[in-house]
Amino acid sequence: MTTATAADREMAARQRAIWATGDYPTVASDVVSPLGRVLVEASAIGPGDRVLDVAAGTGNAAIPAAAAGARVLASDLTPELLEVGRATAAEHGLEIEWAQADAEALPFVDNEFDAVISCVGVMFAPHHQRSADEMVRVCRPGGTLAMINWTPEGFIGQMFVTMKRFMPAPPAGVQAPPLWGNEDHVTALLGDRVADLALQRRTLTVDLFGTGEEFRDFFKANYGPTITSYRSIETDADRVAALDDALAELGRRFLTGSSTMQWEYLLVTARKK
Repeated sequence: MTTATAADREMAARQRAIWATGDYPTVASDVVSPLGRVLVEASAIGPGDRVLDVAAGTGNAAIPAAAAGARVLASDLTPELLEVGRATAAEHGLEIEWAQADAEALPFVDNEFDAVISCVGVMFAPHHQRSADEMVRVCRPGGTLAMINWTPEGFIGQMFVTMKRFMPAPPAGVQAPPLWGNEDHVTALLGDRVADLALQRRTLTVDLFGTGEEFRDFFKANYGPTITSYRSIETDADRVAALDDALAELGRRFLTGSSTMQWEYLLVTARKK
């Protein structure tokens, strides 16, 4: 079990603040909610399975896992998101255990879970090898590891590339989230500790935005990382306008004259040796 240092705790506090900003529950429910069901089905989770959803947010994957009959523990850094998930699960009559936890230092014993999953969650932990090691550690031998991660080339990956130009350089050692959507990167992180590793690129159809500007304004109002990008340049009107234009153009590029976008993600499934 990894022990967090003072620097790790400071980094975790910054991460919590980012995801508590805005209204991520609206992003989860209005945009990415179908991915949780995709991940649960790909993991073949069923009745009686002990499942850990890491960086669970509001329970996008935890809730369908519980609905499939699994015994689910949903963990996340951000208590505000867990509270929303707890209320949603209660509305559906589902029993889920909710725990505040850092993906890089999970407070669980070795080999505890039949399945360890994460739906566009763990990818945002700053040190990829640490969180990969923790996911493998708490999964039992023969158990399932499964993730959905945005790809670098896909829409969300390109959004982070766009925002990066307007943000301060990250601390040393922090890795870009969309790397988790690169097959070679994931293979290297998991190494020889897994078998039956399957990596599939798929797309999520998003029909919420009619224009690039609608996409930009939705994420500018609701998505913590986008809000944080704007806050870092809020005293520079020219840079704010430039980011406005860049995000709207990104939206237009992926709409390509239609009313829907295709957001690429990587579906990862494996078995712990």
